[in-house]
Amino acid sequence: MSESEVISVRGLRKSYGGRTVVDGLDLDVRAGEVVGLIGANGAGKTTTVECVQGLRRPDAGVIRVLGLDPVRDADRVGPLIGSQLQDSGLPDRLRVAEAVALFATHRARDGGELLERFGLGARRRSAFSSLSGGERQRLFLVLALLNRPRLVILDELTQGLDPAARRDVWAAVRRLHEEGTTVLLVTHELDEAEVLCGRVVAMRAGRVLDSGTPAELIDRHAGWATVGFGLGDTRRGDDAAFLEHLDRVEGLRSVRRIGDRVEVHGDRRVIAHVGAALVARGPVPDDLSVEMPDLEDALVTLLDGDGGDGGSGGTDRPAADLIGAAR
Repeated sequence: MSESEVISVRGLRKSYGGRTVVDGLDLDVRAGEVVGLIGANGAGKTTTVECVQGLRRPDAGVIRVLGLDPVRDADRVGPLIGSQLQDSGLPDRLRVAEAVALFATHRARDGGELLERFGLGARRRSAFSSLSGGERQRLFLVLALLNRPRLVILDELTQGLDPAARRDVWAAVRRLHEEGTTVLLVTHELDEAEVLCGRVVAMRAGRVLDSGTPAELIDRHAGWATVGFGLGDTRRGDDAAFLEHLDRVEGLRSVRRIGDRVEVHGDRRVIAHVGAALVARGPVPDDLSVEMPDLEDALVTLLDGDGGDGGSGGTDRPAADLIGAAR
């Protein structure tokens, strides 16, 4: 394990009642990274981070957190990790400032300063039950950071939050990254992974399918684009010739015409070729649209196991139902 590695996992296996949940998983997280674990429900993400924290004992494999075994060296590893798990909660009547005092150790930083930084300074005397969902999650971040951890583990941090609260929590996580904190994030929200993570690890059935930056996974597994436009209310005599020209552009997979609307699908080169053809034909249609894939499209392709082109967006494919159900 190099000095820059915060987490090193090799050959992790964990089963419950004969059912394998994590199956020979390898994982590395380097200092200062924000790494996301993504995948459908049952992929083994939460079990993996629980083993990393020493909350569960692996059946096989080697785990090192900052060079220590999280089970054997639990007393030394625990203070180095700050975490917020799916079932995080506090007593309803506990006040915000009381929670900070309760969790503080001799390593604690200024809890009041943290509350101010995460927008909770005015809520110090408020009971936990009175906090909004976004405020609760920001409080959990404060508690996770309170004792100066070198690693923060977050599991479904923004699940169930409204868009405004999610943005607030995302901003808080970005601040962690800017300060050099290492973050391991488990999320079903793939837009969240794209926004926050420098690297993502896609899992299925307890195994790693692929890893890389969100852009790298999109390029590898959803490198397509769809350009749509209308031919106009007045039929032009060159429609047939124009469509025949589009049918020969580089990177094309298909040209589909539905009434007066045309959809051109292929790799991303088609965007430039179709745009050039429309400019040459003139005038450019007002309803021109370009659909680009995102991390969800890439994960759909990975979960479906074909490892190739992401189709026309993938939203009608079986794996998309798995992702939706997981949310």
